[in-house]
Amino acid sequence: MVASRLGKGRVRAGRAALLLRMRAVADGFSRIWRLLLILNQASLGVTIKMALLKYKTVLFTVRTVTCRTCGCLQQVQHSLKTYLHDTRFPDSHAPKNQSLLKLAKYSTCCGRTERYLSAVASSIYRKEQQRPLSRFDFLDMEDIEEIITKAEKSRYFRRFILNPELANLIVECLDGDLSENNALIFECNPGPGVLTRALLNGGAQRVVALESDKQFLPALQSLERRLHGQLEVVHCDFFKLDPIGRGSVRPPAMLSEKLFNDLGIAPAAWTEDIPIRVIGILPQKNERNVLWKHIYALFERISVFQLGRIEMNVLMSEKEYTKLTAEAGNLKHYQALSALYQVACEIQLLHKEPWSSFATNSKNGGCAIPRSSLTNDHLCLVRLTPRKDLFNQTFTAANSSTLVLMLKQCLTKRKAKLIDRLESWCPGSGVKLLTQVGLSEDILTGEVRPEEYKELFEAMEHSQDFSQSWLYDEVLENISSTLSHI
Repeated sequence: MVASRLGKGRVRAGRAALLLRMRAVADGFSRIWRLLLILNQASLGVTIKMALLKYKTVLFTVRTVTCRTCGCLQQVQHSLKTYLHDTRFPDSHAPKNQSLLKLAKYSTCCGRTERYLSAVASSIYRKEQQRPLSRFDFLDMEDIEEIITKAEKSRYFRRFILNPELANLIVECLDGDLSENNALIFECNPGPGVLTRALLNGGAQRVVALESDKQFLPALQSLERRLHGQLEVVHCDFFKLDPIGRGSVRPPAMLSEKLFNDLGIAPAAWTEDIPIRVIGILPQKNERNVLWKHIYALFERISVFQLGRIEMNVLMSEKEYTKLTAEAGNLKHYQALSALYQVACEIQLLHKEPWSSFATNSKNGGCAIPRSSLTNDHLCLVRLTPRKDLFNQTFTAANSSTLVLMLKQCLTKRKAKLIDRLESWCPGSGVKLLTQVGLSEDILTGEVRPEEYKELFEAMEHSQDFSQSWLYDEVLENISSTLSHI
């Protein structure tokens, strides 16, 4: 009996001690919260790292930021994220791939800065007494959490731009003031629409959002209804335009002619200004095949390039950018695709951004960086602008496929002599052609610059000795085998 009573007494004492500890913890949180409110009233930016609540970690943030426009103070207070304590996320560490943690450096604006609008849109806004979206409007965390949830549920592997600061940076890299450029903007797979808002806030007169995932369409269409014609949303995958094969074409695949007709876009002459600027992230799975598909379309002026000189502003892997810009003489990385793009386009590197800046829906929660022997630490924002003087009386869209095949054959073996390749095409013409274009007889195929290949091709076109009939038999077969993998 005595032992039983002593045991019950110890249990009661233990419960009492536990209650005292819990009250102490509760009082501690209460004091922290009161201190937070006091500091907030004093206009001081303070961040509480985390508060442990049984099975969850709650991240609180209270910040005071300065408006970029007028310098006034803007106070922001919100709960960033709640993390479950499970085996993937140890209590002492937050998840490694936290898109939300990158949002802590967002900037805000008091709302006095308004994006540039067309005259029509501005008059509508004045009439309806609506304020246009500010370029630095702060997205509250509820919206961001919903966006991230949708991104994680995306069916196919994709990268997303969820940080408004990154979106604004990309817009600034594209153009200081989009309102001064009348080109139509095609945004490829905008997803949650963070970059879409940045483009519109940056002054874009008309944005066409081509989204392949149905789950993002309702939110984008809701934004479309608010913007009175400056945004058009289409269920379409830009990188799957004009699929090869017979049969009906179903979204997100689409024929470019249908897309242009639905949008009311008329073709422009090749020498005119840029009619359309394409912005997007190249799909990682078939990045190189997409580049091949578009260079074929550019040289033959089909698909989107039938409208004119379409400017591509794409985020591609650093390894592909390195190969694309490799110079003649770099026998390891200088390839046919490098020469073709350098012949056809002005290539400009606008920005390099680490892979970790982009959210993914990877199952393992990582950045899913493709392996490569080359340096591949960034996604590169690259502008590909077709040259105005690409085509002339000798080099046309009709015979451009012959140049493509010629470069592929020459640069397959970059350590071979160019004269041997020319002699295999037309015996006895090699020395004459090399002399005509000013090249040495000992030059290797991997040492010939892209513009010299084009000059050589034009010389071959004018040569009476050169016969190219055999090339045409292989051109279509070569193109089909390449595009069949896309």
